[in-house]
Amino acid sequence: MLLSIIIPALNEERYLPLLLKSIKKQSFKDYEIIIADAGSEDNTVELAVSFGCKVAKGGLPARGRNEGAKIARGKLFLFTDSDNIFLSANFLQNLIKEFKKRDLDLAYFPIYADGGKIDRLVYGAFNLWTKLTQRFLAYSTNSVLIKREIHQKIGGFDEEVKIAEDQEYVWRAKKYGKFGFIETEPVLTSSRRYEREGRIKTYLKYILAGIWMIFFGPVKSNLFNLFKEYWKRPIEK
Repeated sequence: MLLSIIIPALNEERYLPLLLKSIKKQSFKDYEIIIADAGSEDNTVELAVSFGCKVAKGGLPARGRNEGAKIARGKLFLFTDSDNIFLSANFLQNLIKEFKKRDLDLAYFPIYADGGKIDRLVYGAFNLWTKLTQRFLAYSTNSVLIKREIHQKIGGFDEEVKIAEDQEYVWRAKKYGKFGFIETEPVLTSSRRYEREGRIKTYLKYILAGIWMIFFGPVKSNLFNLFKEYWKRPIEK
């Protein structure tokens, strides 16, 4: 079963190669990689092409994922971020094997930041919560594995959502399929955004967004001036 790995990117010449090298070292080989570029001014596109990736015209993350999905050929989509810097060699093989074994339609898996104790604690708590609630809730941040038919049935990502568009996406998707938390070896993601924006501010922003979503639905306005787009300028560590 062909897997389409879809990655939105903007000025990622520094970090994207780390993720692409990890993908190229996978024991699972039946995949294609699609980079949805949001108008990079560095060598992101050239690097993507050098790794054999397809390139789609992107935008903010939700739009980039949707545009990537339009040219994808796979029956399974893995939406993931260029923030992810390391996957174990058997990650994809184990992920898809368990996905099929459990007859899932969409899934999340452990992700940890490469930061300090606070980041490990926060990500660990989120992973544990997702695992414990997977039978009746669906949670995701940064990545999701999903069947093509489910993505198409819900019309993809909502491009009007300002923050936590991945969370809003899996909540809608779960209405049409079975969600599961797959305990693979953790994916390592960069903590650069927290270092740039400040950990307290960033975590508080997502907590407030989560509360808002529970009571009022998706965040489609710039509440409290906290929901500034990350993608306005290049990200440097």
